[in-house]
Amino acid sequence: MQCHFCGATVTVNEPVPREGECEHCRRDLHSCRNCRHFDPRYARSCREPMADPVEDVDRRNFCEYFSFSREPFAAAADPRRQDQARARLEALFKKPPADAS
Repeated sequence: MQCHFCGATVTVNEPVPREGECEHCRRDLHSCRNCRHFDPRYARSCREPMADPVEDVDRRNFCEYFSFSREPFAAAADPRRQDQARARLEALFKKPPADAS
């Protein structure tokens, strides 16, 4: 198992205690980001339809459906790449400056 915040190997056994922390980055392990149901493409970022909404997916919670994800760690997308793509898109649709004549 890997922490889905930093990618470090997690040595905690299931069930993951609510107060469990990653030994490397000190982030909460019992959080939506580390759950097998977490999917940002879904409403409330959760594929479990019976789960109660969680306000902060990065912090520990009381979700009864939590199960540590076995998916390999995938680093977040480079924010600079997103900024560059947004700038290109805005430049594409930007109106040309009006002629001062």
